[in-house]
This record gives sequence, C-alpha cells and structure tokens, in this order.
Amino acid sequence: MPEGDTIHRAAARLRPALVGRTVVRFEAPRARGFPPRRGTTVDSVEAVGKHLLVTFGDGTVLRTHMRMSGSWRLVATGERWPRPAHLMRALVEVEGWTAVCFSAPVVELERRPRVDHLGPDLCRADADLDECVRRIDQFAGPEVELADVLLDQRIACGVGNVYKSEACFAVGLHPRQPVGGIDPVLRRAVIESAAGLLQANLGPGRRTTTSGPPGSTAVYGRARRPCRRCGTPIQMARTGPHARSTYWCPTCQPTP
Repeated sequence: MPEGDTIHRAAARLRPALVGRTVVRFEAPRARGFPPRRGTTVDSVEAVGKHLLVTFGDGTVLRTHMRMSGSWRLVATGERWPRPAHLMRALVEVEGWTAVCFSAPVVELERRPRVDHLGPDLCRADADLDECVRRIDQFAGPEVELADVLLDQRIACGVGNVYKSEACFAVGLHPRQPVGGIDPVLRRAVIESAAGLLQANLGPGRRTTTSGPPGSTAVYGRARRPCRRCGTPIQMARTGPHARSTYWCPTCQPTP
C-alpha cells in the first residue's frame, strides 16, 4: 500500500496541470455517486493521508484510495498511456493533460469526502502531534502493539509499512511492544519521527530514511542484513491482523 508521501507527491504532480482548468472529459466507470457537471473546473487536488481528493467547481469530490494496486499518472493529451486502458478507474482530462487513475480499488464521487475519521496527516508540517498522542488512548487499547498503532489511520494518517518500521528504529522501540507500556514522551517521539521521515520524502527522488545513497533505509527491506548501527542481523516478521511486514534490529530495539 502506498505511504502518505507517495500520495502527496502524486497530488503535487497533478495539481499544476489540473487546478483552474475546465474539464473536457471525465470518466469513472466503477465509481458510485454522480459525476461532475460538464464544463466545470478543477478547484483543488489534495492528499489527505492515503486518500487523493480532486474537488470540482460544482462541489463534486473524486476520492481515490490506492491500496496495494492503484496509481495516478499524468499524460500529455494524445500520448500513449503507460498502462492498459482496461485498468483505468478514473480519468480527468483538461486542455493539454489527462490525469488517469489506474487499478485503484476505491473510487468514489462524493459531496463531502469521507475523511473526517482520519487523524492528523503526518505529511503536513502543521500536523498536531499532540493530538495524535491523545488519539492513541482513544483508539488503541494498552495491549495493541506499537506497529499496529502506527498503521491506524484514525490516530495519525500517512504511515505505512516503511515508516512504521523506520520510525520505531529511530527511537529504539520494538515494533511489537504493547503501547500501554510506552511512556507518553516516547509515544510522541515515535510519532514525531514518522512525521519527520514522511515530510523529508515529499520531494522528487527515491525514498530515503537514513544516511547513505538514495533509497537507503535503516531496517525496512533489510532482513538478515547487518544493522547499520550495530551490525546485528535485521529481523522481519508478519505482524498485526493483516500480516504486514515489520522490520527491526533485535539489539537496537530490544524485546520489551
């Protein structure tokens, strides 16, 4: 599933091509709801956590969630699409550009997008981190593991498997530690770490979470390879109700 930084980068690519332009073609063959009126404009393109919202001048909002398979692509009008047409789930065309959403499992047309349940978006510099910490007690019992807390978009949105593992490593917490045993100061520290890593990766280039060449990570994707800090082999396990891949260093992040 794309992390929040991926969705924010997609919105940043679409925004200058679409916003303020008149829609000349719109398609969303599987979407529930009513499409925007002919001749309306694109008012905004924004990311909220892992949701991408395209708001039109008539008040219609196209909401997409990529999950594991979806992506947005921007193509100059008349150019060949990068993926087959049968994978198109939504299309917004303006003069000169066509924005195409491929393979997204969630495509909805709404008047008020269903994102009110989400916690603060950690990709935003003004995210209220104290509110995220407060929401931990609101939405997670003391026995819930830290890794699952970080993935709960009601607490803080934007974190996926990569930043879950990287943020835990950054503050030395084991991802499977029950959140009830974590001091409030450390709870905030891991949220702050996730926010900092997400915001550092909003620009172009490969996602990078530690010192090294572009694409470097501290623990994610490095199972059985030596920890960059202490040399201990990194471990990986499938955790949580959806068996998500989780990485950690058993020395730098001791079992609680």
